[in-house]
Amino acid sequence: MGYKVLALKWRPQKFEQVIGQEHITQALNNAIKFDRLSHAFTFSGPRGVGKTTTARILAQQLNNIDDINTSFDIIEMDAASNRGIDEIRSLRENVSLVPAHGKYKIYIIDEVHMLTKEAFNALLKTLEEPPEQTIFILATTDPHKMPATILSRTQRYDFRRLTINDIKKQLVIILESENKEFEESGLELIARKADGSMRDALGYLDQVMNYCDNILDLKSVQKALGVIGDEAYLDIFDNVYKSNVGEVLSAVNSVIMDGVSVYDFIA
Repeated sequence: MGYKVLALKWRPQKFEQVIGQEHITQALNNAIKFDRLSHAFTFSGPRGVGKTTTARILAQQLNNIDDINTSFDIIEMDAASNRGIDEIRSLRENVSLVPAHGKYKIYIIDEVHMLTKEAFNALLKTLEEPPEQTIFILATTDPHKMPATILSRTQRYDFRRLTINDIKKQLVIILESENKEFEESGLELIARKADGSMRDALGYLDQVMNYCDNILDLKSVQKALGVIGDEAYLDIFDNVYKSNVGEVLSAVNSVIMDGVSVYDFIA
């Protein structure tokens, strides 16, 4: 079997494995335990923090299955590519059908804010009077683009941007499992560049691991990700303070010639 990227290999399969969202996973666990389930949920928050993963885990728990890919009762939709009224009408036609095997028929609609106005209106009619054994899980990075009428009929959970420490802890677990040596400073840089997204952090880690032959150190991470060190910034600011215009231009030109993203450099 070919190499499996870290974001898929380390995708959580249980609520306890979801990083940095304990306020949500505990609430969902209790909702299942005490049978206090809503018929519709909205999972909102930044990209790569676990919204779709949590939706899939919730669906697995509700229907008591190990793999949602083998279930006919769990339907995943990407609203970015299925955003029209025809797709929602098709959903409405099928929503009344009883589950084939599990307890619930569950619809996970990712990037739901991408639906058209007409599609939202059609979805609203279903959310107003949902069939008893049907649950909707709507995931979005932009809840403000969703109609208030939709949001008011769902139970909303706001996912947090992950902290640098949250990301670093998970990277340590992964690298120790992969038997890869590392320096804390290198992981710190990956976590900072990921900007709160675990998915981005794992993508960067894949990239760095392919670049590093031995230890995953700070210089290797900087090279692999096209990031310059703090010393370079300090030198530039020092020359700005001293009004050494030529030195500043030379330093910036050197950064650009090294292939560092100008956007990342300025940010």
